[in-house]
Amino acid sequence: MPKYVIEREIPGAGKLSAAELQGISAKSCGVLQELGPSVQWLESYVTDDKVYCVYIAPNEELVREHARRGGFPANRVSQVRGMIDPTTAE
Repeated sequence: MPKYVIEREIPGAGKLSAAELQGISAKSCGVLQELGPSVQWLESYVTDDKVYCVYIAPNEELVREHARRGGFPANRVSQVRGMIDPTTAE
């Protein structure tokens, strides 16, 4: 199943409190339950003004539907074409 990286522009994201992040996470999980098991959220990385999320989904449209229902921006959705890590050099 395809993997996607979603770039969400959220000014001040790095200053969100633990409670605010918990609320965002709960909202995301609720929408994922509505969409069914074909869309999975793996993890997210919070930076100063953006959040980068990694999802597994059958298509980009479902990733965007999750964002729409959750009220989250999805400024860029990119399908992962491959992965590398330090062991790739071996």
